[in-house]
Amino acid sequence: MSEPSVRARIRVSGIVQGVGFRPFVHGLAGELGLAGFVSNDESGVIIEAEGSAHALDALLTALRDRPPALALVTDVAATGVPVRGDTAFAIAPSSAHGPRATLISPDTATCADCLAELRDPFDRRYRHPFITCTNCGPRFTIVTGVPYDRVATTMAGFPMCTACATEYHDPGDRRFHAQPVCCPDCGPTLRLLGADGHHLSGDPIATAARMLADGGVLAVKGLGGYHLAALAGHEQAVAELRARKHREDKPFAVLAPGLDAAATLGQVGPGEAAELTSRRAPIVLLRRRLGAPLAAAVAPGNDHVGVMLPYTPVHHLLLDELAATIVLTSGNLSDEPIAHLDDDALARLGGIAGAFLTHDRPIRTRADDSVLRVVAGRTYPIRRSRGYTPEPLRIGVTAPEPVLGCGAELKNTFCILRGAEAFPSHHVGDLENAETLRAYTDGIEHLGRLLDVTPAVLAHDLHPEYLSTKYALDRAAAEPGLRLIGVQHHHAHLAACLAENGETGPAIGIACDGLGYGPDGVLWGGEVLQVSLTGFRRLAHLEPVPLPGGVTAIRQPWRMAAAWLHATGTDPAGLAVAARNAPLWTQVEKLMVSDVEVPVTTSAGRLFDAVAALVGIRDRVNYEGQAAVELEQCASAVGECDGYPVGFDGGLIRAGDLVRAVVADLRTGTAAPLIAARFHAGLHDALAAAAVRAAAGTGLDVVALSGGVFQNLRLLHGVSRRLTAAGLRVLVHSRMPCNDGGISLGQVAVAAATSARA
Repeated sequence: MSEPSVRARIRVSGIVQGVGFRPFVHGLAGELGLAGFVSNDESGVIIEAEGSAHALDALLTALRDRPPALALVTDVAATGVPVRGDTAFAIAPSSAHGPRATLISPDTATCADCLAELRDPFDRRYRHPFITCTNCGPRFTIVTGVPYDRVATTMAGFPMCTACATEYHDPGDRRFHAQPVCCPDCGPTLRLLGADGHHLSGDPIATAARMLADGGVLAVKGLGGYHLAALAGHEQAVAELRARKHREDKPFAVLAPGLDAAATLGQVGPGEAAELTSRRAPIVLLRRRLGAPLAAAVAPGNDHVGVMLPYTPVHHLLLDELAATIVLTSGNLSDEPIAHLDDDALARLGGIAGAFLTHDRPIRTRADDSVLRVVAGRTYPIRRSRGYTPEPLRIGVTAPEPVLGCGAELKNTFCILRGAEAFPSHHVGDLENAETLRAYTDGIEHLGRLLDVTPAVLAHDLHPEYLSTKYALDRAAAEPGLRLIGVQHHHAHLAACLAENGETGPAIGIACDGLGYGPDGVLWGGEVLQVSLTGFRRLAHLEPVPLPGGVTAIRQPWRMAAAWLHATGTDPAGLAVAARNAPLWTQVEKLMVSDVEVPVTTSAGRLFDAVAALVGIRDRVNYEGQAAVELEQCASAVGECDGYPVGFDGGLIRAGDLVRAVVADLRTGTAAPLIAARFHAGLHDALAAAAVRAAAGTGLDVVALSGGVFQNLRLLHGVSRRLTAAGLRVLVHSRMPCNDGGISLGQVAVAAATSARA
């Protein structure tokens, strides 16, 4: 006797549009003998299926446990409905009638199936620069609205030809409802333009490859914006690109043709290989191989190199033609956002690139490449952007009302919290000019529209001069009813670490970074806090020192050396750093004893700067954190060693003991690498000891580590080992950057927890 039919209405939430979910359901229904329909709507995927109870159970299990590769299922909810007697299963048209809650997939690297077709001379998409299918290609950067259908993407202006439309409407085809689907007959057109915008004759790929091989600089339109390219092994070309871009020392990323080529540049372990070849295709920082075939100007003075593999058909075609590794760096001048609009790119990059490999598919949302390291087998993000955004993170607190986290000043991201789902934005950049601020406000408006979220709460940094803070204050003044919640910078750092680990606290937190506005008016940056999502208490910190010249001291680490010597009463006589910077040194010393108010800081980042200048590594920096990076690299020549001893005065960590010891070793001729290693060991011992003392005093056994200084792996490992040895559980970042790119997540977590408690 046959089992009676039952019918269920099933709501599937998450990233379930544009990832082949409906054909996946259609195929499952066929296998299980179910009738009904599947459709997209404003909240995700809706299914009505009828058949045996056993078949419906199997469908629900498959939806949860084995969705399509690009899908992210956050919820599957089923309710019984009356049987209708359907005899077939159909894919119904999309609908959109209520509040939008669907999620958009991140942009995804070209899949193996499309690559095979791209290189098959007998395939109709042979060498088609825009080949894509349900499993790969542009998503977030081309979406203009939801539901995710072709009319709500920048492909709306490219009507499908008959052959593509046939594939698009065939549930059994890999391109069924793949919104960017196209072919050479109906898709966008690749072209090569001169710097003045005129068309260059010949095959665009072949001509562009010849230009690169001849030492030229090329602008290449990617998924989230334009890149600047040059042959990575060509000394003159890379040096010329660096000079034109006004980027003195900050390393360039490189695009390698494949995994074997990447392994000639840096050390590729299983974790690095997995990330390089993943659908996200990030830049992965590799320890550089001695003799790597790279121009010196690619990453001057840096023992790591950022490597990625091709992730668009244009990249694959270009590197197939060139058979070489190229520099691929953001298409901008230093401190500007990446160019993504064609006319803007021509105007801004025309003085840098000799030609533009471009096309006529618009980019809706700019998105820089993501950057990460692999640490102890786990990802350690440096920049979370293309390939990840707008994928949500579920955190351990639910917002009673939507929250916008406005982020920090440097490495800005913003974040929207809807319920328990946090949506960190793409990397916006440093909010230091009008162009980046426009990109920031546009990004907030666009993501809010895609999520159908109007924030009720704005969470912002306490620093009154941050443009993100001013944005929050101005918007709240213009929109009555919006509530403001100020979140202290280091509280936000540690809250982000807690939230991404699914914790709410309380815990001990160590926050070390460059600078953050403290509630006492001091610029914090070397802090041990008792922290939860709802508040914090300062338990210990590095001793405060002057920041002579304010922002100038950040760009000139020798000033921090002068500040620390002054604070510790150390005579600079005979020290090379003082001699190199005379007579300005004398002026700075006078400033610190004058009646002029000088900012004060407890920053660990500025302490690194001071030691880097003292040992002769760098007196001036050309990008944020450069002195600290080079000090860490200097220490890498030395293995584990004893650190300089550091004392405590209650909750004050006497970091001046480190400076005195550095100077003593300098005066006896100790080599810089050993000094750097002893400094690192002394600092991580002191921070760990402070946290252990704090844990004992509070009865807590969890320690969170956050702040940009923890991008220093020698420090991170040293602190973590000592805390673990003391029996404490250590939380670190693996989904958001420990630097200021993670601040916005911490802000929304704090705001949600604060609002829920109110």
